[in-house]
Amino acid sequence: MHDPTVGLYVHVPFCERVCPYCDFAVVRTRVLEPKREDAYVDALLQELAARQGVFAQRRLETVYLGGGTPSLLRPESVARILGAAREALAESASQEVTLEVNPSTLERARLPGFQAAGVNRLSVGVQSFNDLVLHRLGRAHRASEARATLRSARDAGFMNLSLDLIFGAPRQGEEDFARDLDEVIGFAPQHVSAYGLTIEPGTPFSLAAQRGQLGLADDDSVASMMELAAARLAAAGLAPYEISSFARPGFESRHNLRYWERRPVLGIGVGAWSSEPPSPAAPFGARSANVRGLPEYLRRIAEGELPVAGAREVLDERTARSEAMFLALRTAGGIDAARFAAEFGGPPRRFFAGAIDACAKAGLLAELSGGDLRLTARGRLLSDSVFAQLV
Repeated sequence: MHDPTVGLYVHVPFCERVCPYCDFAVVRTRVLEPKREDAYVDALLQELAARQGVFAQRRLETVYLGGGTPSLLRPESVARILGAAREALAESASQEVTLEVNPSTLERARLPGFQAAGVNRLSVGVQSFNDLVLHRLGRAHRASEARATLRSARDAGFMNLSLDLIFGAPRQGEEDFARDLDEVIGFAPQHVSAYGLTIEPGTPFSLAAQRGQLGLADDDSVASMMELAAARLAAAGLAPYEISSFARPGFESRHNLRYWERRPVLGIGVGAWSSEPPSPAAPFGARSANVRGLPEYLRRIAEGELPVAGAREVLDERTARSEAMFLALRTAGGIDAARFAAEFGGPPRRFFAGAIDACAKAGLLAELSGGDLRLTARGRLLSDSVFAQLV
């Protein structure tokens, strides 16, 4: 579907500590020296200049600086990135500019500078307000630092705050998570992302889980925490608009919606992904991922090469159909059958009748008038089971 806009994702890999559950492209850096920071930002701007062609005539709608810990950058580095983005892509106001922030004294001091640089939304990696839970997650901050960061963000004038929470952490009880929700609601954020802990292969947590050393919550407890988050946050005015995302009206993450709506995103930096718009050569779009190693990324840029890992993937119609189904089902709106038919030549039932019937019979999927589809409350708890039938 035609979309005249683009979102920009900027990956900053540096972290003071690598969390044991993390499988992102990150580099442990106790102190980010200005020379190393400048070299990486220079490389980002070179990549942006080299890759703007596919996206150049699109309006820059959103920018998301993620990581890693992008708030380790100096505000002037963020300003350089945002200025270059607005020059490289079609001029616009960039309606949403998000910066991920980890609670720390250093990053709190930089908040006014980030706002002056053009950041208008913060995503704060709180994860929990319980020091024991934070310790078990391997986080570098304490709960007191998270509280101080949130207060400082408001003092700096940020009116669009998103908080990240993790549930199902090692030895985390439902009462622990309920107290986290109380504190979250007390800070009155505009957005909350609440994620169940995922054990990614190859991480320290994966190895500990194989040895039976993590003490993970059972599936019933995780489901109870998920239901509790949905109920408590909705009652506080944060409506669920995606399986893990809750927002006050008008504060949904526009950048994240781009992924669920399969809209173009240009990703730059180590390990970043790009989703290209449809073209005559790729009528259902294409995507690519950058190399995950920092030395290799910098070498490629220095030699004038694109830092793409492997071959660019051109989506075929079958893959695009499946992704259109499970990505839309993640959202509260679900699947618009008419829009789906306009893109793929028929409604979802033409291609997925068996899966739709099986999921509906199991109480996981609701088929509405006109063939629209939405997950039920039970389906949101067991969404992976639904999505597996659509691949």
